[in-house]
Amino acid sequence: MILADFITVTPTGLYCIYGDFYLDPQQPVKEAVVSHAHGDHAIGGSQNVYCTAATATFMKHRYRKFAAVDFFTKSYHESFKIKEVTITFYSAGHILGSAQVLMEYKGVKYLYTGDYKIEPDNTCEPFEFVEADVLITESTFANPETKHPSPVTEIEKLNETNANIMLGAYALGKSQRIIQLLNEHCPTKNVMVHHSIMPFVKIYEDYGVKVGNYKMYDRKVMKNNHEHQVYIVPPMVFHSYHKAINVVRAFASGWKNLQQQNGISLYISDHADWDAILKTIEQVHPKQVWTLHGDGKLLKDYFKDKLEVKILNG
Repeated sequence: MILADFITVTPTGLYCIYGDFYLDPQQPVKEAVVSHAHGDHAIGGSQNVYCTAATATFMKHRYRKFAAVDFFTKSYHESFKIKEVTITFYSAGHILGSAQVLMEYKGVKYLYTGDYKIEPDNTCEPFEFVEADVLITESTFANPETKHPSPVTEIEKLNETNANIMLGAYALGKSQRIIQLLNEHCPTKNVMVHHSIMPFVKIYEDYGVKVGNYKMYDRKVMKNNHEHQVYIVPPMVFHSYHKAINVVRAFASGWKNLQQQNGISLYISDHADWDAILKTIEQVHPKQVWTLHGDGKLLKDYFKDKLEVKILNG
């Protein structure tokens, strides 16, 4: 029997009363199961953190000694128990080390996707489809009007300009993917990386991910060469240099509002779009779908009278 209260939304985060643990808590807790290392899912200060090895490494870099009291790193497909709930991680395809969390309790399987994408990405482990009774899916882009274009087609837009490009990208995950895409599809570009992004690139390489060629940002290079330079910067730097001269601006994101007032739109997302969410539901074969991180109303309407869809976040 599916338990309606197996996962509940609390001010601290998603709570599983039957295992007495939190999924991606937003405040320090005793038992934290962390899907991936982005700051809106992984905070520092919890006592026991269960995650993949890469996620632990990213958290240790970001939060230093406050990352956690203890890390319990688990491989994909390795099952472990917290109280009476059996947990297994499966790749989520979002960033390096990102995991879906399969929770089994009294014969019922609950699958929490965390953030995910099902498209290929050479910089992280591919998404795995896992069957479950309840699919707890992110719904960031759960809108039929949202269809992510091919990342290759998007990155190839940068070949249309010889001018230097200031490219905004999240430091963890997106930046490494962009470096790899630039190397593969924009061979005339010289890739330079902001110093705050470099440690994450090095961690990717330590885990065997080949992102290709890049250099630490050099102001002289950018100043003396007015063509073919791509400077990858984190969002805060990108927005603070909104009046930067002699560069074309672009920001790698699935969000339309982040494309406004840029010289080039760059719709490269690491989240599932409408079609990908539908395909995931089809492959998981759930009896119920619970939605998080976004608006699940359109999914609820789409599956009306066919599949129970419950919106957890409001």
